[in-house]
Amino acid sequence: MFDTNCPVCRTAEVISGKWTLLVIRDLADSSLRFCELERSLDGISPRTLSLRLRALEEAEIVERRTYPEVPPRVEYALTAKGKALGPLIEDMRSYGRRWLPNDELAGTRPLV
Repeated sequence: MFDTNCPVCRTAEVISGKWTLLVIRDLADSSLRFCELERSLDGISPRTLSLRLRALEEAEIVERRTYPEVPPRVEYALTAKGKALGPLIEDMRSYGRRWLPNDELAGTRPLV
């Protein structure tokens, strides 16, 4: 059961969707267009990426910026709330490097 009083549960609810952490990881350094995100997330379908971005917008972790150009340009960037997840991503990166070296993962499916 989901405990709405638990901050860990509430955070997990926001970031636990497949691809969600990877979208946040890719937006950590700069804003990106949809096609750039799609290229960086090898294997994600456009529909899934669209759903993840929409959910992250609703959670106020990602903002969508539309530029009045022809053709229209749309970029996605982390909000302050999204940037605050940076240390979590870095901790996961450090954990993976220390405890899950690449040779141990050979032949297994990704955890994300």
